[in-house]
Amino acid sequence: MTAGIVVGVDGTEQAEAAAEWAAEEAELRGTGVHLVHAPEPWPGAVSPLVPAEPGEPWAEELLATTARRLRAHRPGLPVTTRLLTSGPVQGLVDAADAADLLVLGSRAVGGAAGFLVGSVGLAVAGAVERPVVLVRAAGGPPSPGPVTVGIDAEQPEDAVLAFAFEEAVRRRTGLSVVHARQLPLYATLGPEMVPDVRLAVAPEVERSLEDLLEPWRVRYPGVKSGTRVVIGSAGLALVRASGDAGLVVVGRRTRRSVLGARIGSVAHAVLHHSRVPVALVPHD
Repeated sequence: MTAGIVVGVDGTEQAEAAAEWAAEEAELRGTGVHLVHAPEPWPGAVSPLVPAEPGEPWAEELLATTARRLRAHRPGLPVTTRLLTSGPVQGLVDAADAADLLVLGSRAVGGAAGFLVGSVGLAVAGAVERPVVLVRAAGGPPSPGPVTVGIDAEQPEDAVLAFAFEEAVRRRTGLSVVHARQLPLYATLGPEMVPDVRLAVAPEVERSLEDLLEPWRVRYPGVKSGTRVVIGSAGLALVRASGDAGLVVVGRRTRRSVLGARIGSVAHAVLHHSRVPVALVPHD
């Protein structure tokens, strides 16, 4: 398989939405879509949409049907399929290794609970060395809003900013750069302290962000970019910012802990609560 976009499909509504998003993204990139299905090895956890036996004919038909739908909606789009033989986590990670991007679905669970990425999705997102986009089931037309990216002004990551700017170029939209700064503990001890600290911190951080973005604006002159400094939780800030965004971009460190691959608390919050697609971009 040549480089392109890999999509995990399993017959669910969110997987269908992921496939449609991937097809649109493939057209923007001038590449193809590779649909894969990884059989679930735990019989007790099989989706009610997936018959226990026989699994392979059902999966082959699912891949073929999804491919036909994508080709019908976008004539000329290269679409290939493959039934994976390994488990879902390792199978998707291996499939993504030969691709530019992996796209998965995330399931809405309603209310304040947000969206359930699932153990497989989280494990894959934490282990794969390619950007991963998680898409919830379609609830209406795609948002035409800007690309929103969360960064650390003190430790910016080029891979994350490059992905965000490239997406803004492809989608012919703007870019919103969000940085969240937690107040020091003493600032919460008295009600009069908080406004003073915010007045002192926010302009300083905004200047740092503007300086940081200057070379990127030179490199991408067609992208209108703005900055937003939020005092408080980075995860909450990005979830709120996703309300008027078309895509949210978040970084993920590739270093592993003793507990295995992890995506981090900020990415975890955004993946579970954003109502728009979320791109998780690995970096050192």
